[in-house]
Amino acid sequence: MPGMSRPPFTRSLLAPRHWPAWLGVAVIWLIARLPQRALSWLGRRLGALVLRTPSARRRIAQTNIALCFPELDTLDQAALVDANLRDIGMMLVEFALGWMGSDRRMAAIPTRIDGLQHLEAARAQGRGVLLVGGHFSHLELCARLVSQRIRIAGMYRRMDSTVFEWVVLRARLHYAAAMFDKDDIRGTVKYLRGGGTLWYAPDQDMRSKDTVFVPFFGVPAATITATHHLARMSGAVVIPFFHRRRPDGQGYALRLGAPLEAFPGADVLADTARVNVCIEQMVREAPEQYLWVHKRFKTRPPGLPAIY
Repeated sequence: MPGMSRPPFTRSLLAPRHWPAWLGVAVIWLIARLPQRALSWLGRRLGALVLRTPSARRRIAQTNIALCFPELDTLDQAALVDANLRDIGMMLVEFALGWMGSDRRMAAIPTRIDGLQHLEAARAQGRGVLLVGGHFSHLELCARLVSQRIRIAGMYRRMDSTVFEWVVLRARLHYAAAMFDKDDIRGTVKYLRGGGTLWYAPDQDMRSKDTVFVPFFGVPAATITATHHLARMSGAVVIPFFHRRRPDGQGYALRLGAPLEAFPGADVLADTARVNVCIEQMVREAPEQYLWVHKRFKTRPPGLPAIY
C-alpha cells in the first residue's frame, strides 16, 4: 500500500491526558449519525452561534473579503462576511459526516459530478491526475463524495492531537486509495507515475520555503509551487476540482474542469499563478463557502506592511 499505513491502536491512546480528545471524537461520531434534517438544523444553529460570537476570525474574514472583493460596497462585503461565518457551522457538521458517516449515508447524499470524461481521457493515456481544489468548508465531505466514483489519494498534514491523528487518518484511509504526508514527495510522485489520482489544495499560506508571490484576487499571496513540481516530475495531468454546496438541501455539485493546457511550463512563477487563477474561479462560484478565516496573506513580500 503506498503512502501512510493504517495506524495501529496502542494503549497509550487511552491515557487520561487523551480523554478530552476522545470526548470530542464521541461528539463527532454522534453528529455523523444524525438524520439529514437534524444535521442541517445543527449546522445552522452552530453557524448562528459563530456569527454572534466575537472572534479574531471575524476580523480575518473581513480583511480578506475587503481585499479580494473591492468591487463590493461596504454593506455587500459585510453580508458576505456574515454568510461566511454562518457557513462555518455547516463546515463543522460536514467534517463530522465526511470523517464518520457511513457508506450508506454517503450514497444517499444528492451528488452531481460533471467532467469525469477529462479524468477518463487522462487515464486512457496512462497518466496520473492532480485534482487541484481549494479550502472550502465542505472539502472533506466532497473528497469522500467524489471517491464514490473514482479512486483518489490525498496529501496530508499530521494533526497535533495524537487521538485525532489516529481517528482521522483511519477515517480517510477508509475511502481514499492512499494518504501521503505532505513531505513525502517521492511516494507521491511514484503514485502519480503509476496512473494514480491525487487530490490536494495548494491555497493556504504555509510559510514554506517552496513558495512564490503570485496574485490571488489581485493581492500578492505566498503560494506553494508543488503543483508545478509534482506535474513536472510525474507527468501528471492537472485538473481543477470544483465543488460547492447547493442551496435548500439539494446536495453537492462537483465538477472536474478541463486539464490545464501546456502544464507544466518552463516558468514556475507563471504556472503557480495559473493555479491561483483556477482557485479564484472556484471561489467566485461560491464565495460564502470559502475558508476566509484563514490568514491567506500573512506572509508579505519584502517591504510591504503586515495585513492582519
